[in-house]
Amino acid sequence: MNDPECENAALSSLTRRNVEAIAEMEAVSEQMRTRGERLSDVIARQIGSWPFLVGQVVLLGVWMLLNTIVWITHWDTYPYVLLNLALSFQAAFAGPIIMMSQNRQSRLAERRNQLDLQINLLAEQENTEMLRLLRLLYAKSGVPPEELTATDALSQQTRPGALADQIAEFAKKQFGKVKN
Repeated sequence: MNDPECENAALSSLTRRNVEAIAEMEAVSEQMRTRGERLSDVIARQIGSWPFLVGQVVLLGVWMLLNTIVWITHWDTYPYVLLNLALSFQAAFAGPIIMMSQNRQSRLAERRNQLDLQINLLAEQENTEMLRLLRLLYAKSGVPPEELTATDALSQQTRPGALADQIAEFAKKQFGKVKN
């Protein structure tokens, strides 16, 4: 009988290795970022945060309050042309900076997806080989062929292109025209 503690230790060791491999990949990715990419990530993180949003609401409120109600020299009277200019300036720079950060994140996600696909294809090939070996064991042990129909189907090699075509055809039937 297997020792559960030994199995847990083996699983723990395996998952630790996987976590360390992923952490190493992340560290390499972080080291490869340019100064501009780091800056755009920092700015995008700040602009996309609650403190920034609350601060901007407070700043806009104070600006309008000082220029409308308070009895001091109004530097930007209603309709707040200077405020509109400042917000347009902010948007003109924030938009492209956020897009740069999102594009970098998208490239990173695409690399991860490619890696995931490669690993899945390798696992499928390994499973196909194990099923082939299992069929050989069945044949050696004298298991009748009618009991192997599911194994026959699963032991066929998966063709990713054919699967993509099946998915597209299903989506076309289900939802109409599908864009590639």
